[in-house]
Formats: sequence, structure tokens, C-alpha cells
Amino acid sequence: MTESSLSSSGAKVVLVSSSDENHPPENILDGSTKSFWISTGMFPQEFIIRFPHATKISVLTIHSYNIKGLKLEKCMTEDTEKFENVAEKGRLIYENTKYFLFVCPQLNTTATHLRFIITSGYDHFVSVHSITV
Repeated sequence: MTESSLSSSGAKVVLVSSSDENHPPENILDGSTKSFWISTGMFPQEFIIRFPHATKISVLTIHSYNIKGLKLEKCMTEDTEKFENVAEKGRLIYENTKYFLFVCPQLNTTATHLRFIITSGYDHFVSVHSITV
């Protein structure tokens, strides 16, 4: 499935560790890199995306700003307490100041939930502009 993380395909942000009312977590899934979710400082920060059904994931792309350390975990059950590690940081494709495009190629996995854990940043605040699967 292409770009199955978009809200138009039924994906939802079901948990976020912080939120700013001007830049809500739903912006991650709106398909635009011009809107974004911003953290409110401190690390780690995390958010969980739920897909409407089990989704095969082969490539994951994350457009973000100021993220230094990132972990990706998956879950296949409704019980979102049991996640397993999938990747850490991925491959940096593009860098312009601190705006990053991370790509995790060849994940070859299936998930109903993805947890993104931002372990560190280049500043106190980070932003996630879009995620595509």
C-alpha cells in the first residue's frame, strides 16, 4: 500500500507524548510537508500511528526537523504494550541545515501500529512534517 500512513487512508495518531495546539499530531498524516507536529521539549518524545488494518511496510520515509536520534517499533495486536524494535534512525537522504529526510529501506515487515521514539534532537524542540509508508 502506498502512503498508507495518510489520514485519508484511515491511519490515525493514537498517542503522542506532547502537543502544541497550533501544530497538532494530526499534521503528520495530512500528506503535506508544510504542516507539522512539534514537540514541547525534553526527550524522549514519541507518537504512535495506528493503521486501519495490518499493513505491509517495505519502505518508510520521515520528513522531520532537528531530530538526531530516532527509533521505530511495531506492534501487530490491539494491545499496544508489546512493541518490537524495527529500526534505529534509518538512512539520511537529504540534509539542509537540520531538516532531514529519513528513509528506512527494506523493512519487510507488517504492523497495525508503529511507534516512533525520538531519543534526541539538535535542539529542545523537534518537528515531524510527514510520514509515508
